Amino acid sequence: MAHDDDTQALDRAYQPSPGLGVAVSDPAENPGLPPHRQRMTDKDPRAEKAAVRTVYTLFYLSLAGSIWAVAAYMLFPIESGLAIDIRHNNMYIGIGIAFALLALGIGAIHWAKALMADQEHIELRHRTRGRDSTREAVVDSFAVANEESGFGRRTVIRNSLIAAVVASVLPGITLFRGLAPHNTPENPIAGDPVALLKHTMWDSGMRLARDPEGTPIRAADVTLGSAFHVIPEPLADLSHGEGYMEEKAKAIVLLMRLRPEQLIESEERKDWSYDGIVAYSKVCTHVGCPVALYEQQTHHLLCPCHQSQFDVTDHAKVIFGPAARPLPQLPIAVDDEGYLIAQRDFTEPVGPSFWERH
Repeated sequence: MAHDDDTQALDRAYQPSPGLGVAVSDPAENPGLPPHRQRMTDKDPRAEKAAVRTVYTLFYLSLAGSIWAVAAYMLFPIESGLAIDIRHNNMYIGIGIAFALLALGIGAIHWAKALMADQEHIELRHRTRGRDSTREAVVDSFAVANEESGFGRRTVIRNSLIAAVVASVLPGITLFRGLAPHNTPENPIAGDPVALLKHTMWDSGMRLARDPEGTPIRAADVTLGSAFHVIPEPLADLSHGEGYMEEKAKAIVLLMRLRPEQLIESEERKDWSYDGIVAYSKVCTHVGCPVALYEQQTHHLLCPCHQSQFDVTDHAKVIFGPAARPLPQLPIAVDDEGYLIAQRDFTEPVGPSFWERH
């Protein structure tokens, strides 16, 4: 009873007071859809045929762009190491892929705007339940979509689209070929990354030179806290010839000078440095990015790609980031003229650690 009394009290509270007018408007009428405006391709069969030709021409141009990208990979082999091949390889492959994707996208948009059905319609909401009629409705909707898009009856557009889409992935697949070179009689270890990275140009008595000038470095010129980007002196005389980039990529070194008492050196490496000067490979042991950022105060080397950090004072061991092992150290000494030289090559492979190493 108490509940009924409360309800009646609320009803009386919301009753309009005598003398106050209450305007009650009729429900808003549905204005309906605006008049449909036909496109030129809907009214003129010649315009429709021209649109069809434009669409499949764009799809075939996309196919040609993909084929050109694959051909450019073969015509300008980046493995040659020649600067002209590297520039042309990147430029022409990029142009081919960009043209293929652009033509494919423009063709698809033009098809949708000029040829597919553009009648407006209202889709009423209803409860969805798993029943046979729902399945039949889905099949019918696919049939309607096929009819409206013309995918089934416009065979030239359909076939050119399928060819363009299939070809668009070929340049990407082709580029993976460069990640796994095969062994050849001229280069029997071309397909073995561990063997390729186990030895570099560094050799006993080879002078350390500035990169890229090729100027030999005196020990006296390496001041406390400084860092030098270093290559083997013979690399300065290769004049960017065949194989230059590969040899340089393996042999690049970062040279730093600390106070001798700051270095933590194991017994077998005590003679690998000279008066606080140490040299480490610049090739990050994560995925091979150049480790080129040196923090003077902390004596840390930073890889800018994935933020791996290495402690120069303690054999360049990893102190942060995804790198799996320390940077390889180059044993150095000084010759009779005061120039820094390598005692020998690295004693371990340089570069990433994701290949199997023995």
